[in-house]
Amino acid sequence: MRIELTLNQEKRTMEVEQNDVLLDVLRDKFGCKSPKCGCDRGDCGACTVFINGQGVRSCLVLAAEVHGQTVVTAEGLSKDGLNSVQRAFARRNAFQCGYCAPGMTLAATELLAKKPHPCRADVQEALAGNLCRCTGYEPIIEAVLEAAANREDKP
Repeated sequence: MRIELTLNQEKRTMEVEQNDVLLDVLRDKFGCKSPKCGCDRGDCGACTVFINGQGVRSCLVLAAEVHGQTVVTAEGLSKDGLNSVQRAFARRNAFQCGYCAPGMTLAATELLAKKPHPCRADVQEALAGNLCRCTGYEPIIEAVLEAAANREDKP
């Protein structure tokens, strides 16, 4: 079946099988490597993408379901390099292995779009569905709070 979507601000078309999972199509057919396969059950958040502006676990979505939709991966968050969240993560050296970085970045970006000045508890709640096995979360939370304080762009 043929799907058409807007992926990272570009109109794209792709032939997919009826049971193809969005995560696999994004990585293998569209070349978007930021969404990661961490669990195949939607538990870890590593495969998070935006579908029509809402964070969604791409391992739980069939590619056919995004026909006509807008999908944004971490690669598509900014046309001009890194957005404010990504810059804050880099400044804070928030990640060790980086596997969770795309999902965390999208979760933080979504939070700041909804609540530009979150408190620590808001950040913790927003990131709760994203597993990080390396950092202990503290540098990630600090980076999100820094991004909120220093935002120059809107998600």
